Amino acid sequence: MDKRTLGKQGLRVSALGLGCMGMTDAYGTRDDAESLATIDHMLELGMNFLDTADVYGPYTNERLVAKAIAGRREQFVIATKFGNRRGDDGTWLPVCGKPEYVKEACDASLERLGIETIDLYYQHRVDPTVPIEDTVGAMAELVRAGKVRYLGLSEAAATTIRRAHKVHPITALQSEYSLWTRDPEENDVLDTVRELGIGFVAYSPLGRGFLTGTIQSESDLVAEDARRRHPRFQDENFRRNLAIAKRVGELAAKKKVTPAQLALAWLLAKGPDMVPIPGTKRRRYLEEDAGAASVRLSPAELDELDEAFPAGVTAGTRYPNMSSVNL
Repeated sequence: MDKRTLGKQGLRVSALGLGCMGMTDAYGTRDDAESLATIDHMLELGMNFLDTADVYGPYTNERLVAKAIAGRREQFVIATKFGNRRGDDGTWLPVCGKPEYVKEACDASLERLGIETIDLYYQHRVDPTVPIEDTVGAMAELVRAGKVRYLGLSEAAATTIRRAHKVHPITALQSEYSLWTRDPEENDVLDTVRELGIGFVAYSPLGRGFLTGTIQSESDLVAEDARRRHPRFQDENFRRNLAIAKRVGELAAKKKVTPAQLALAWLLAKGPDMVPIPGTKRRRYLEEDAGAASVRLSPAELDELDEAFPAGVTAGTRYPNMSSVNL
């Protein structure tokens, strides 16, 4: 698989990364053996970019990744995050961007991951009570200390990104971006990161699985699946959004690729600074996703996709509470 460069600081990653959250959190039961086998298989497919966070689990995701990379750490580019917080029982706590917490969180992640340096360290959500300059200043100290190589932000607004980038170069912004979430095009974020030379890491590039066409009713999600609480997966929104998934399937069949491959290829065609990180805990889906890297879309096909899925086409908000995004 081809490599892409995130930012201007030299971070090279595979064109597609692997989101690990669902291996231990949010999307139903765990299967650690299959998750570990999936991470093994990504190397065979030419992928090296792993995305995790302390809050996933909570804490269990980084420990699972540690098992996967043990003895071969140099083969992976490891991204993790701080800022979102949960208690040991999973209860969500307020976001924290205080400088002292940044350092504590980094040390804890390094210990759980079993590594000496985090390749890409994101602020998971912006803390509205702490100036971004203070948070990124503390992150910059981690770079100087050799604990972190590159810095990132997640779900930050354009003005916040600019302020942060003045303190220390930001290498990547991670935000939700897909055929059914085109917010970064509408809120000036995509234009801003490109102006500043910051890479874009697209999470949930398959609409949390909806765009694959495998979810046809709410009963397809197990009771503990967090998506059941997301407005886009509920009631009339769900029924309206099925039409989007159906249209993706029709266009994919026309192209002779899978819906997932079409959705990922659309993102990859957005530019060499775009790196989608579809999440899966199963090898068969990883192989399918990796196949998107060889799909080429013509200008006419891209126009057709843009016309079929304009900004705002999706019914419902991305999260039950949108107050912590785009700050």
